[in-house]
Amino acid sequence: MDTMVKVLFVCMGNICRSPSAHGVFLDLLAQHQLSNLVEVDSAGTHAYHVGEPPDPRSQVFAQKRGFDLSALRARRVDPEDYFIYDYILAMDQANMDILIRECPREHMEKVQLFLTYAPEVSETEVPDPYYGGERGFDHVLDLVEAASQGLLEHIRQHHLAGSTVQ
Repeated sequence: MDTMVKVLFVCMGNICRSPSAHGVFLDLLAQHQLSNLVEVDSAGTHAYHVGEPPDPRSQVFAQKRGFDLSALRARRVDPEDYFIYDYILAMDQANMDILIRECPREHMEKVQLFLTYAPEVSETEVPDPYYGGERGFDHVLDLVEAASQGLLEHIRQHHLAGSTVQ
């Protein structure tokens, strides 16, 4: 049996929000020496940007906080993802609705809103910064960092007994 916990972050085009979450969560796992126990990927519900790197603004704002997104490339959610991943985390309700429509019934519990893991945050969705100003990219990172901490704690408690989160 595969003991690796697998997490997929999902937004619309996979160039702003989900790669930001992907990069932040990878960094958090590395900090806690859990990279070998949790696999992370990101994808979009649409194929607008397949093969492209994250939006330059996402990369700049992430880099300012010490997160490197440069190696990530956009892809679309694949039907196999529902079978592979333990957590399929949508950035907003619109993308979650798409995921739920495409998800096989037996894997429905895997699909959740990412901000579920940030109960201290008043928002329920990570807003799309693509058409907004630069402050939107910083806000996305604030939300993603909060939810990543909560997700890591949840995974540690439910899947990685004995691992410590500092």
